[in-house]
Amino acid sequence: MTLNVSEIMAALPEAAEHETSEPDALRQLVETLASKRLPTGAVHRLWTLGTLQAKIAVAYLVYWIRSSYRTADERERLLNETHLQAAIKLLGGMSYLRGAFMKVGQTLANYPTWAPPEFINTLSHLNFEAPPMHFSLLREQVRAELGGEVEEVFAEFDTTAFAAASLGQVHRARLHSGAPVAVKVQYPGIADAIRSDSRNLLALLTPMRLSADWDNLRAQLDDVRKTVEIETDYCREAEFLKRGRSVFKPEDGIVVPKVMDELSTKRVLTMEFLEGDLLDRYLMTNPVQEERDRYGGLIMRASFRIAHAAKLWYADAHPGNYVFMRDGRLGLIDFGCCREFSADEWDYYRQVWKAYMVDDGVGVREAVIRAADLDPTKPFDEEHVRFLTEYSHWWSDYLRYDQPFDFGDDAVVQRGIEFLTDIPKKRYFRSMPVNTWITRQLLGLRGMLYRLKARVNMRRLGQEEEWNILGVHGAS
Repeated sequence: MTLNVSEIMAALPEAAEHETSEPDALRQLVETLASKRLPTGAVHRLWTLGTLQAKIAVAYLVYWIRSSYRTADERERLLNETHLQAAIKLLGGMSYLRGAFMKVGQTLANYPTWAPPEFINTLSHLNFEAPPMHFSLLREQVRAELGGEVEEVFAEFDTTAFAAASLGQVHRARLHSGAPVAVKVQYPGIADAIRSDSRNLLALLTPMRLSADWDNLRAQLDDVRKTVEIETDYCREAEFLKRGRSVFKPEDGIVVPKVMDELSTKRVLTMEFLEGDLLDRYLMTNPVQEERDRYGGLIMRASFRIAHAAKLWYADAHPGNYVFMRDGRLGLIDFGCCREFSADEWDYYRQVWKAYMVDDGVGVREAVIRAADLDPTKPFDEEHVRFLTEYSHWWSDYLRYDQPFDFGDDAVVQRGIEFLTDIPKKRYFRSMPVNTWITRQLLGLRGMLYRLKARVNMRRLGQEEEWNILGVHGAS
């Protein structure tokens, strides 16, 4: 295929020739995506992803061609503009496809060192203000699920979404009793889109079928598919919300919203509205270090408590799901992507926890071998185990010392990114399926505490939660 000059010029980011601000570009993106229906077909979604990659590649090709004739200052300006426009294309593509693609973008947005600032700043919109679908596309969904028009079911209903995420968007409303609520409405067709993405991913990985690790990789993919499909069932999320809410006491300073059962179905979820700020707006208040540390401790305590007391793994740890409330409490608002531990997974989690709390070399090695789904009775690659042991120490360093851990240390974050980029290079893909969700949560938590620049004594906090659970539920 040949690429002519007109095609190159058409692909050129507008900002390279005309000054376009990021807010203007994002407004245009919102207007464009609002009226588009979610693509659900496997071929359509795969084609969209492929053309998105091509558009970004061509934009950088054009930058390379034009930069040859510019001064150093002009090249730097042109590169920054190209970064911004490419990031907006990426944001638009992820927002259009929704589902798993948006979840990837949400995770990446927490780590500021993997890409240029223009990418990180733009992708951060995926956490709390991704382009919503126009309400006219969702009105029928609400009517079918709740049995009436929104104006009848609710005393007030804001038809403009105040938050949009990977599987649905959220609207402010008021019950006839006067109570403020948040109504989460699932995108029509998102379940079909997820199934299409699963088929596409399986097809793309076909060359690995001859690999010795194929059975393990297939088990991981099946687990991801099942877990994400469960996330489309808001009745299940409602149960997780109730389970999470039950393990916190008022003095904990952590709040999980109450579910309104009479206005919740499989595709619509109505819950108590928590007033407060998300992470970006909270940071704009320039909080003092003590406040940052306190909120960092609440975020980590919430995760420990949900895991240890409710036996749920809260995997959706990103800034759009944590509310910094005006009274100093922390709100936790989205329990869609939760993993319910099986008996074997709970035993594995407890094994890992005990190994690192005790810092026992033998226990850590056994936990790593189990984490990688290796058979300890058969020969295996010792280099693999050595690498994963070092990697696991990066994850667990904060549990080893009875002192505040500085989550804002750039060097520590960079070391973790190096580990994550080395895993595919070394082809260390074997893993217990539950580790997909454990890793996702831990990445999100560390990313948020990095942005908070929080310092938390994680060992002491972990011990407090351990004693709390043993005291309430007995040893398990």
